[in-house]
Amino acid sequence: MRIISISLLLLLGGVLAYASGDLPSRGDPQAPASVHVSPHYIENSLVEMETPNMVTAVLADYRAFDTFGEAVVVFTAALSCLLILIRRRREEEGDEGREGRA
Repeated sequence: MRIISISLLLLLGGVLAYASGDLPSRGDPQAPASVHVSPHYIENSLVEMETPNMVTAVLADYRAFDTFGEAVVVFTAALSCLLILIRRRREEEGDEGREGRA
């Protein structure tokens, strides 16, 4: 089973390495995001979103669903940590109560 897992991991790594060879270089001014998306945001954010801050327009208006999804993930992680800590504290208090009665 371990050999199969390692083989699949190496295969996945190879596929990702091969696929990343076609990505544009970092900071490439001719990358699709630099040629199509960024100019649209720069030229139209004030007119379309009526938000004077371009960063706010992109995060809160153009990419609102993405930003909301990220906020949900962070909230879920924080809530999970809180619930784990509350449960651990209750278990520790229960153990201390039993020790005191014995």
